[in-house]
Amino acid sequence: MDYQTIKNILFKFDPETAHHIAETAFELAGFCPPLLKALQKRYQVEDPILTQKIFGKDFKNPIGIAAGFDKNATMTKTLHALGFGYVEVGTVTPKPQAGNPRPRLFRYPRFEALQNAMGFNNDGAAVVKARLQRIYPANFPIGVNIGKNKTTPQEKALEDYRFLIEQFHTLGDYLVINISSPNTPNLRDLQNEAFIKDLFTMAKEITTTPILLKIAPDMSKKQAIELTTTAVEAGASGIIATNTSIDYSLLKGAKDFGGISGKVIQQKSFSIFKAIAKELFGKTLLISVGGIDSAQEAYKRIKAGANLLQIYTAFIYGGPKLIHDINQELITLLQQDGFSHITEAIGADYK
Repeated sequence: MDYQTIKNILFKFDPETAHHIAETAFELAGFCPPLLKALQKRYQVEDPILTQKIFGKDFKNPIGIAAGFDKNATMTKTLHALGFGYVEVGTVTPKPQAGNPRPRLFRYPRFEALQNAMGFNNDGAAVVKARLQRIYPANFPIGVNIGKNKTTPQEKALEDYRFLIEQFHTLGDYLVINISSPNTPNLRDLQNEAFIKDLFTMAKEITTTPILLKIAPDMSKKQAIELTTTAVEAGASGIIATNTSIDYSLLKGAKDFGGISGKVIQQKSFSIFKAIAKELFGKTLLISVGGIDSAQEAYKRIKAGANLLQIYTAFIYGGPKLIHDINQELITLLQQDGFSHITEAIGADYK
């Protein structure tokens, strides 16, 4: 059955129900090695031109699944088999969390967009840790995205992140500090230089595992540059730009809550990424996410300084063939421009 047929069936369900159906199927597939092998053969693109060694791990291609899809580390193996070069799980909070009231996930097929107000719903650190212990280290890179509980007061936020770093620093190839989701009250207020300094100073005392900062697209370029520069100077190993947007003017018919993702935030996300990359390219690892839906868009981000990319909404609309096609076409684009390896193209705009 092709993805279009599957999508037509899934799109008859409420978006969150559809996600749970997919999650169950992906989780079951993870226990079936012959099926994983067949999926990998069909969707994985393996070519030395795309392979990078980052954080001591081989990334076979630059396209990863963004956090929020595999919140509880139940789909990791299947997502890799479906073509992703790496998988970022989470966001994980210290205690289990139900998230915000439903409905909290909305589709806008006409605009290839989603809007979510999930609120870090997840099984909690203990359960996710047990799952990762069964699969890590894997034969592909895994990142763990971490966030504070909704009930944790701001002044205790650092304690949540300390606990999570202690729990997961040996169970992922990198960790991501999420203080940019719009769906936990006041979380974005932690996007300030004092908190960032304290956070990365504390993190360095605990682990040498790379820790990245994920930022929101809804700040000025000046703010974004200052914040990410502070993070890198304080010890961040990389920047992920960007999370979902609360600029509701981007999406016709948008709700007035939650975060928007997909094609409609493409320009906004790239604009912030480029501003940061101009400042930080060559000084830290950069991951671009937000509205990437084609090889051309992926290549644009690579040339602007992205070592790696992440996709979420485009995967919902395009399925695994999209990931395969982006990777395949990236090879063609690199060769057309005379590059023999992806690293030669990364940041080509500044060389």
